[in-house]
Amino acid sequence: MNASAGAPAPRPLLVLCIAAAVALIGIAGLTSLGIWQLQRLAWKQSLIERVETRIRAEPVPAPGPTHWAGISGDEYTRIRLTGRFLHDRETLVQAVTERGGGFWVLTPLVSDAGFTVLVNRGFVPPERRDPQSRAEALPGGTVSVIGLLRPSEPGGGFLRENAPAQNRWHSRDVASIAQTRGLTEAAPYFVDADATPNPGGFPVGGLTVLRFSDNHLVYALTWFALALMLACATIFVLRGEYRLRRGMEAEH
Repeated sequence: MNASAGAPAPRPLLVLCIAAAVALIGIAGLTSLGIWQLQRLAWKQSLIERVETRIRAEPVPAPGPTHWAGISGDEYTRIRLTGRFLHDRETLVQAVTERGGGFWVLTPLVSDAGFTVLVNRGFVPPERRDPQSRAEALPGGTVSVIGLLRPSEPGGGFLRENAPAQNRWHSRDVASIAQTRGLTEAAPYFVDADATPNPGGFPVGGLTVLRFSDNHLVYALTWFALALMLACATIFVLRGEYRLRRGMEAEH
């Protein structure tokens, strides 16, 4: 009786070659994903460092019209504004904060330089949405504001679109708000006011969230681990096929 009876037959060489090629492509793809995540990690750490430097820097003048085309990389820059508020064109944007649900109060400020900037003066709860409930915090005349430059948030919130005609806002869409409120020469950004208290306590400024998810190292290690597992599995299969073929050759 043949000693190899019942032993598995080796797979066809063509099948092994195709399987090995697919495995190599998979290993290369998983390794590339791991490298990409390491690159994202370096980018994210650079971003965090840049933002932390900006929010601690001395405030600079708010960018005027000549600089608007290049502000995309200036997010979280600490800026200062001097001018007068247009309280009659205030816009409430729905918000969820550490203080609960309510609204951001966005008020146009006509700067001394002549252009207009939407200032997010801070958070108010639902019972303070009426400006008359916080009348002491509606300053007239010249005011100074220090805050963080933020890019526009066009469209709306998650699964919720802005409805300008109904005065329902889910995001701080600068262009749409400016158009709806009839603002001219409006900056394409808004400013999150700092935590300087307003008379009466509302709006509450300084609630900008500065959290950046940084899981890229975990993702990179996961992709590299999967690549290693696939490589080990491929080697295991190929070694088994090699030994099976060597055994059969020895019997003959």
